[in-house]
Amino acid sequence: MREDVESLDIRDVTANWVNAEVLSRQIDERIKALADLSDTPLFFGRLNYLHAPGADQAEGADGEQFYIGRRHVHDADGDPMVIDWRAPVSQPFYRASKKDPMDIGLRRRFGYTGGDLTAYEDEHLSDPEETAKTSKLLQQEIERPRVGPMRDIVATIQPEQDEIVRSGLGGTVCVQGGPGTGKTAVGLHRVAYLLYAHRERLARTGTLVIGPNRSFLHYIEQVLPALGELAVQQATVDDLVAQVEVRGTDDAAAAVIKGDARMAEVLRRALYSHVTLPTEAVVVVRGSRRWRVPSYELEEIIRELLQREIRYGAAREALPQRIAHAVLVQMERAGEAPDDRVQDAVARNSAVKAAVKEIWPVVDPAKLVLRLLTDAGFLAEHAAGVLDEDEQATILWARPVRSVKAAKWAAADAVLIDEAADLIRRTHSLGHVVLDEAQDLSPMQYRAVGRRCTTGSATVLGDLAQGTTPWATRSWGEALGHLGKQEGVIEELTAGFRVPTDVITYASRLLPHIAPGLTPVASVRENPGFFEVRTTAETAEVVAACEELLGNEGSTGLIAADARVPALAEALTAAGITYLAPGEETTRETRLTLVPASLAKGLEYDYVVLDEPQAVVAGEPDERTGLRRLYVALTRAVSGLIVTHTAPLPAQLRGDAPGT
Repeated sequence: MREDVESLDIRDVTANWVNAEVLSRQIDERIKALADLSDTPLFFGRLNYLHAPGADQAEGADGEQFYIGRRHVHDADGDPMVIDWRAPVSQPFYRASKKDPMDIGLRRRFGYTGGDLTAYEDEHLSDPEETAKTSKLLQQEIERPRVGPMRDIVATIQPEQDEIVRSGLGGTVCVQGGPGTGKTAVGLHRVAYLLYAHRERLARTGTLVIGPNRSFLHYIEQVLPALGELAVQQATVDDLVAQVEVRGTDDAAAAVIKGDARMAEVLRRALYSHVTLPTEAVVVVRGSRRWRVPSYELEEIIRELLQREIRYGAAREALPQRIAHAVLVQMERAGEAPDDRVQDAVARNSAVKAAVKEIWPVVDPAKLVLRLLTDAGFLAEHAAGVLDEDEQATILWARPVRSVKAAKWAAADAVLIDEAADLIRRTHSLGHVVLDEAQDLSPMQYRAVGRRCTTGSATVLGDLAQGTTPWATRSWGEALGHLGKQEGVIEELTAGFRVPTDVITYASRLLPHIAPGLTPVASVRENPGFFEVRTTAETAEVVAACEELLGNEGSTGLIAADARVPALAEALTAAGITYLAPGEETTRETRLTLVPASLAKGLEYDYVVLDEPQAVVAGEPDERTGLRRLYVALTRAVSGLIVTHTAPLPAQLRGDAPGT
């Protein structure tokens, strides 16, 4: 298929060089999409239908056989050889069961090693004599060691995951999923499915995946290209709102207030305070005639624009046309017959321009936010009844700032500027947005994301138990409200495919203290995994634990409190062990990654050494946030975990804390 595209000659089918350039670019994209994956076969399953799909089963029509794979593959005559996993005819591969065979006589799963088919496994779903059983190949694929970036899960999608993946484009879905439930993979595969089912629409409107940091985005960036989808953008929330350079930081108290949804009202008041009602008429001179629009009529125009609640900038652009229209009405009453050209000319008249500048001035969003944060009187005026005096004092900057460029903006300030910019001019909306690790977003950050999908839909992914910011999400219903997607459906994934049973059971000791009422993840893996807690006397023993785990196949992560990372890095170097930073791709030669606990979220390793749990907890501003950070760190392992500690373990892990 790729060679056919590469051999296309477009010299005689393009009308001009522009068409040739566009077509050439489309061909290049098609060639990239048809790239082979050296360690992945073209198909991983087969379905034997009892009857031809769509045929009347009562007529006894002969069944059909389909191979299911990552991509649609056709032969030289254009006949399908492999059916795309997203096609409707492929759905029974994920949904069919002994209870509901979906007209499937045989489901075959293929096992493979390094791209070569090495095994197969059959289920006769419509045979009453055959009992339901757990797929060994499915278990092996789930537990297969992983080196390098995140891979797709098209061969192992489970029924509850498939329901979310194939949900329609029009609806927003929020997925609460504990560690290892595959929520990130589900979100990415939902994008792939939507691009398959609504390609033309999403090609026009665009799709975006939002992750918590660059390391995470690098880790997942190969999943969609492996499925042939190359046009999906990736960004962090900070990327979305990067209208100013972030060079400063906020303390937790200030960041919480700046991230509060109430700040949207403060910004709105501050912005529209620039609109002033006129005290004088506007007089337009055209030739020998003077046309006067009295102040009371101007006031009516302005109040009507304010009541319509359109964007500040759009209303400002409409104002000169409204004034010009009032002049044209007077012209018509005087017997003239002005047309649209006359109205445009009046709107550009110097008197009208001067009036608009006075009544509805241009406002720069960064300057607006800067004034709020540096002018106590201005903030007090517009935050009255919204923020109390202590809250206002908390977000005020201690020193005045000369200009926007001189300001040391914090990340939360950039979000406020983005909100102000949207109040002035509407933010471009995409067709679909995937928001991962959403539990760490502030209400104002949710609003920033929501602005990017006002006319589209969203997939929100997260785990309330893994919220590690002072403003972490308290409920998904509240989050959907801030996102502007109150109608969104909340789904919960509780079956764990990644984290071994013993590891998730140990980590779940923390749930009563960090997310009471949340359903613990139940691991479906047959292999309980390797798990051990070790008391250590020195750093060398932590290094020895890493060396021990590196004796296994796959990747290893050494996760530690951020403050402990320099000492551990020095110890690894002294021991001659090479290591990577989060986001750097592991290789078969270098399989150890040194991970600060603050960057561990969303990452996974075959084996993990977790250094000093108490230091991880103590590294956060409060105990609950620290315990949540520890919960994240404990649940990054796919096959085995060693917990090393010199200081006593947190009481919540020992099981002797109140509420356990």
